[in-house]
Amino acid sequence: MVFFLDYLQHRRDCNFKQAQRTKAIASLPPPYHAPLSASDKATISAPIESLVHAVQSGTTTPLSLLHTYGRVALHAHSRTNCLTEILLPSAETWLANGDINLSGPLAAIPVSLKDTVVVGGYDATVGYSSFVGNAPEKDGGMVRLLKDLGAVPYVKTNLPITLLSFESTNDVWGRCANPHNPAYSPGGSTGGEAALLAMGGRIGIGSDVAGSVRAPAHFSGCYSLRCSTGRWPKAGICTSMPGQEGVPSVYSPMARTLDDLTYFTRAVLGAGAWKYDYTVHPIPWRGEVEKGFGEKKVLRVGVLRSDGVVDPSPACKRALDVVESALRGEGHEVVEISPPDMREALEVASLLLNADGCRTFKSFFRWGEWNDPGARQMEVLMKVPGPLRWLYYLWVKYVRRDEVWAGLVRNWRAQSAEENWRLVARREAYRAKWFDWWDEEALDVLITPPNATPAVPHDGMRDAVSSCGYTFLFNLLDYTAGVLPVTHVDKELDRLPKDFNIKKLNGVAQGAYKLYDADRMHGLPVGVQVVGRRLEEEKVLAVMKRVEDALGDAKYQLLEVD
Repeated sequence: MVFFLDYLQHRRDCNFKQAQRTKAIASLPPPYHAPLSASDKATISAPIESLVHAVQSGTTTPLSLLHTYGRVALHAHSRTNCLTEILLPSAETWLANGDINLSGPLAAIPVSLKDTVVVGGYDATVGYSSFVGNAPEKDGGMVRLLKDLGAVPYVKTNLPITLLSFESTNDVWGRCANPHNPAYSPGGSTGGEAALLAMGGRIGIGSDVAGSVRAPAHFSGCYSLRCSTGRWPKAGICTSMPGQEGVPSVYSPMARTLDDLTYFTRAVLGAGAWKYDYTVHPIPWRGEVEKGFGEKKVLRVGVLRSDGVVDPSPACKRALDVVESALRGEGHEVVEISPPDMREALEVASLLLNADGCRTFKSFFRWGEWNDPGARQMEVLMKVPGPLRWLYYLWVKYVRRDEVWAGLVRNWRAQSAEENWRLVARREAYRAKWFDWWDEEALDVLITPPNATPAVPHDGMRDAVSSCGYTFLFNLLDYTAGVLPVTHVDKELDRLPKDFNIKKLNGVAQGAYKLYDADRMHGLPVGVQVVGRRLEEEKVLAVMKRVEDALGDAKYQLLEVD
């Protein structure tokens, strides 16, 4: 009976939030429900600096920008189910009351927020029905900073329950779809944000613990930057895994264009974010670094062709080849590399991230609440009794001869405090190996696929949950990494070879390639990741600009706003 009552409350809370969202949208003033005009489309494509100047010079009103991006958000939501909380009425009040600093570098620029970000008066559900009704009275530190910069938070966006998925689905808000193909995920865990940005949103904020701003940019066709810990504020958030620090989650920026991404990052890091969040290092924006790598005649670029676990699919390999060719054409030195064993990184990072045995993220569930299929796979494996897990490990390693999958399942259980310390020691030793290796190679940056495949189909994380090495590696290392869209899947160019045999792959790769189908994926975005070392946000953004300039006429064409 207790379980049944818990389930009834779960359904009531889910129905309440969805009805609240529906009512909030329906009650918005007529300007938000108007179709997108030619003026709106001009605003969406205008440089961010010009919009800020127009507001501060009085030629554009803050409310007109809010109306434009409100219309964009509602249109995107109707196609993808990307929104959670509708902040637009409050945003109008903040502007009217002077709560937004319109003298700031982001004057009146609407900013969308992942549902986890705390905004006074609104829930931060994280996709859990048990979090419904947790609205605080005051804004968190991140939102206070945004308002002081002149930005206008206007919507919050969808995400996966648990936050541990490259999909974005939960019972509270429903399933978010890819704007290019509704049968596919927009990415996760910051998937709603990516869907909105791809469809005309301006700038936003997400979080990343294993690729959660980078996979969505790759899947949906927008731009993102995974900042190192201590560079971007994270005060004022809710999470599914409070206390998890083995692979720290970071908050980071996303945008529709690279120009917006750079401008936004420059504004936030230049504003003294450490005044709002004690975890932020007092490192202001270093314009000389950005300029130096923007002008350096010859960059030394390492090409990371595989994560050592799942080789990239033809579409992702082709995108990397396009970028490599463009850089070579500009005269840059592009070199082959052999970094420290990346399989070790996946093993260590996976155990550190789930050292509690998946108990914390599961503790917030109500009875009968839907779980992400990937997170459920991890949870189920954690519960396998020790002797059975050992037998399974032996069978995988010696009968199937799958060293990769065997390495992941061998110790897949809750870790004791002593074991967790040992894992942290292995993490630090691994970081030291990369530190020495990078110095020896004298690299400026790496280029690499953001994922082995383009977007996964809905519920695909059941198979692809462990296929995250291209992003997760750099979370473990705490390196700065950005993703920019490069091309689209082509059903003719990106087919698997006729002699491709999925049975010859390791277990992780088999899960990823079960989902790869160039015909069905035709038209989905494909990105490339640019990686620097720790706290090198300025360098990475500068090199992303060099890459995009090198692509020239072959530069990615953003999804048209209709």
